[in-house]
Amino acid sequence: MNDNQEGISAAEIAEELDSNRANISRYLNKLYRSDRLAKIQGRPVLYKLKESNEEQKINKKTSRKHYSLKDNVKEENSKLDDIIGAKGSLKNQIQQAKAAILYPPNGLHTLLLGETGVGKSMFANLMHGFAVDSKMLDQNAPFVQFNCADYSDNPQLLISQIFGVKKGAYTGANKDRDGLLKKADQGVLFLDEVHRLPPQGQEMLFTFIDNGHFRPLGESEKKLSAQVQIIAATTEEPDSFLLNTFVRRIPMVIKLPSLKNRSLKERFRLVESFLKEESKNIGKSIYVDRNSLVSFLLYDCPNNIGQLASDIQLASAKSFLNFKTSDNKYILISQEDIPDHVQKGILNLHHKRSKVENLFKDQNEILEFSDSEQNKIVNINSNPDPEEPKLGRLFYDVIEDKLNSLRQENMDEAKIQKILNIDIESHFKKHLESLPDIINKSDINKIVEKEIVEITEDILQLSGRKLQRKFDKKIFLALALHLQKSIERIKAGEKIYHPELNNIRINHFQEFMTAIEAASLIDKKFQIETPLDEIGYISMFLIKNPYQINDKRKSKVAVYILMHGNSTATSMADVANKLLGEEFAIGIDMPLEMEAQKFFEHSSEKIKKEAPNRDILLLVDMGSLTGFADMMELENKRKIKIIDMVSTPIVIDVCRKAILGQSIEEIYSSCLNYAVQKRKQSAGESTNSKSEIEIKADNFENLIITACFTGEGASSKLKEIIEEQFSRENIKIISLNIIDYDQFIKKIKRYQKQYNLLAVVSTVDIKKADIPFIPAVEVLSGKAFEKLNTKLNDLDKYNKIKSSLSEHLDKVNSSKIVSECKNIINSIIKEAKLIIDSDVKIGILLHMVFLIEKLLKGENDNSFKGLEAYQVENKSFMHKIAEKLFFLEREYAVKISDDEIAYISKSFLENSKLQKNIELN
Repeated sequence: MNDNQEGISAAEIAEELDSNRANISRYLNKLYRSDRLAKIQGRPVLYKLKESNEEQKINKKTSRKHYSLKDNVKEENSKLDDIIGAKGSLKNQIQQAKAAILYPPNGLHTLLLGETGVGKSMFANLMHGFAVDSKMLDQNAPFVQFNCADYSDNPQLLISQIFGVKKGAYTGANKDRDGLLKKADQGVLFLDEVHRLPPQGQEMLFTFIDNGHFRPLGESEKKLSAQVQIIAATTEEPDSFLLNTFVRRIPMVIKLPSLKNRSLKERFRLVESFLKEESKNIGKSIYVDRNSLVSFLLYDCPNNIGQLASDIQLASAKSFLNFKTSDNKYILISQEDIPDHVQKGILNLHHKRSKVENLFKDQNEILEFSDSEQNKIVNINSNPDPEEPKLGRLFYDVIEDKLNSLRQENMDEAKIQKILNIDIESHFKKHLESLPDIINKSDINKIVEKEIVEITEDILQLSGRKLQRKFDKKIFLALALHLQKSIERIKAGEKIYHPELNNIRINHFQEFMTAIEAASLIDKKFQIETPLDEIGYISMFLIKNPYQINDKRKSKVAVYILMHGNSTATSMADVANKLLGEEFAIGIDMPLEMEAQKFFEHSSEKIKKEAPNRDILLLVDMGSLTGFADMMELENKRKIKIIDMVSTPIVIDVCRKAILGQSIEEIYSSCLNYAVQKRKQSAGESTNSKSEIEIKADNFENLIITACFTGEGASSKLKEIIEEQFSRENIKIISLNIIDYDQFIKKIKRYQKQYNLLAVVSTVDIKKADIPFIPAVEVLSGKAFEKLNTKLNDLDKYNKIKSSLSEHLDKVNSSKIVSECKNIINSIIKEAKLIIDSDVKIGILLHMVFLIEKLLKGENDNSFKGLEAYQVENKSFMHKIAEKLFFLEREYAVKISDDEIAYISKSFLENSKLQKNIELN
């Protein structure tokens, strides 16, 4: 080397070390970033040792110590035991490698087998590093790497590269030149793609292995000697492409696993290492969203680790370009940044969902990868706050994303809701588990507004009293974070959707009732109106031990699809499983040429083996398959039911119900109801016709009746005063006379069918319980207007409930049933002389509405613990409740059980401000 040279290039070092230029360049850049080297821009780029400030003052000349650079590069080599998979998929291979290096006196020659890109070159390099570390080779022992494929089209040149060449051996050989064996003396020669070495070259190589001597190409007399450990590698089967005499001379054969045969955890560590390497190259952290990480973990990567590294580099480069050319504050890799073939990896999630979720158990939606730090969970906002903990997105944001995704596929809204029902509780549980353990209130105050902390305290205190339980600090933090975001959404007019509102209301009734009262506190404090779906979310925070909310979701029913054809059943199962995100439905195809008896034996044996302790629901198309249930039930002695003429929507619905833990009777019954409705539709029958009263109920007008004996005088004056007070309201006001009291009551009843009767304001006391009455004197005192305003506010609430419920009710008209239930509740309260808050009334109303919906769907009632004792204690009150509910039973042709009557009775009595056990006259 010229001493006056200013620096040294990567190519010069690579030639001196007989190493790969790209690797040397990477190491040099790493030393440059750690401030140990200086870089001189130009062609080629040169590197020199970094001078101290003192040296810079004394001497501007560069200190060029090539062997110092060589030592630095060697320091960066990984250790064999640190390789990803050292304790897993590569454990045996590492033991073999160590044995090959340590075997006396000079180690064993080794053949590495494996597909393209599995890391054979890196593994050989690590073996060399281990040999140096274990003192089997000197510190400066060479590692010479050569790919035989580079010269495979010129066998003569290929052989000369390895063994050297004598001047004149062939045209162009104008001087003697040492080969790689000579350069690798006292070290390791790594021959990649060794199967490309022609038979002549293989014979020369095994001759060297036998005696340590070799002749350069063209040399007939002089022999050269060298002490070299050979590590060869091939992607092919050795017996097919290598001479047996050559293979027999390599005692150690190590097969490296392909990427698809390595564990998900190892693949994640590989992804992590490549992302950190790219972060190091860029000099900034790289953020990756969860879906992109899952895609990298699960996509088909035929060229193994090498391709994985390239795909990650490509995605990093694209996101870096976006970062440089936009206002992005982060280098963020999302689905749009990763190659198309990588994006398809997300489609394989249903095959490995449990393993992926276990891998991401403590992670959230976005991870930060940086060479200098551990991976961090982050929440990237448009205006990031460095002080804000990395807490991830709201769980209903994820539900909303999935909702939008399914809508883009033009899926029916009813089907979308059924699919979404599957995973909200699971996601809620993961959301809680992912939160950090913030202990002090002062810590929470740093990230949540003061007013939110205050309302959270109020809600949990209220809930503690109502539900008789304590809430830990993680629930406090989770609810506070949730409220901060949800209140922002409500104020911004953004829609909130809870796909499991009905399930929450049924399975966690007391929490739901408490959440209604909590919503009133929120509305009052923030001057907003909390929608019903949001109340469903608040309920979830109040459930006892919400971390275990979906532990109950253990399927009791296995679903098998049996159909004629070579792929009909399996295709239908695949579609359902992908949409539900669960590997649940199992399809068994019956080839058209197969006999029914043989198919029965095959499917019966499969079901008996795979689902030994569960009830079985068979979904079939037609023919002989419809008789399988009875035959299987006799053979298996368990419940087996069959549904024929099924379609994909039915399969999805059945699987959804089974995953949610419904019994075989519940699922079977609901499917039969669905089939009846479909048959009616196909026959042209109406399944949801409205009565005349129902149509009027959709357009109710508010009504106030004023009355006196003559219908004039006092009645007219009352009407005039009320009209002046409510001139801007949509209220009809009429005056009636009370000359014939019975006829007067009949008229009011007729008006009640056509209008929403707010009140009868009369000089005569109205004693009918179901007629809202306000004495005339209260108009003069102003008290009547307070009552009417309260009613109008309540009415507004009920109208919003009607609108909200329309998305959750399939069997009943929301406007009609809300009005009916409201009238029943008011009648009970008046007759029993109860005092109940409006929020509690709404909770009872919702319970009654969803009860009728559930009964119409054929679902079972809830059982009331201690029913008999409760009936004895509250016999009279329950009897009156049953009388009032008879209207609903008659109207909707359902039977309300004693258990449900007890639940409704308890809701009235326990939430009344009077004594509990009230006898009705």
